[in-house]
Amino acid sequence: MPGFFFSHNNMTELNVKEDCKLAEGKVHRKKQKAFGVDLKSYLKCMVPHIESGIKTSNSRSVMLSAEEVIQWSQSLEKLLASQSGQGVFREFLKSEYSEENIEFWLACEDYKKTKSDNLHGKAERIYEEFVQSDAIKQINIDYQMREATAKKAQDPTHTSFDEVQKTVYILMERDSYPRFLKSKSYLNLLNQLQTNTSK
Repeated sequence: MPGFFFSHNNMTELNVKEDCKLAEGKVHRKKQKAFGVDLKSYLKCMVPHIESGIKTSNSRSVMLSAEEVIQWSQSLEKLLASQSGQGVFREFLKSEYSEENIEFWLACEDYKKTKSDNLHGKAERIYEEFVQSDAIKQINIDYQMREATAKKAQDPTHTSFDEVQKTVYILMERDSYPRFLKSKSYLNLLNQLQTNTSK
């Protein structure tokens, strides 16, 4: 009766696949326990690419420099103006379970650039995802603002979410942003970049 023969390479490949499956399972379980792990792994992935440049979605090579990261500390506006800054700040907010704030802010920025024909659909999606009282990623706003935004979303214009977006921005600026600047993730990234620059 013929047996199955696996070359050494195939066996190694199988073992690697099994190890990956096991590791994925472990990672999934760890995510529930350690909320800072995502940010650390994001930064660890970013740091090796600092010198070679980080590819953005439009295939342009962008260098993340210590100067840019220092600029993030000047204002939340400068942090959010940077694609890399948005990514690092989003990971920080995930660790604090408040990433819905930056996701909502970015959705509003995108909404402002929407063609008039598509406003109604996008307004409805933003309202359902972030504003309504049982939204999956509900933002922290009071009842009056929630009701006012609901009315504006029914007959949408490019400014329908301006007031609530400003409220969420102020919330991030006063609350999360100062903590981000004092966080290990931000300070370690800055330190790493400054060390690389001085080499």
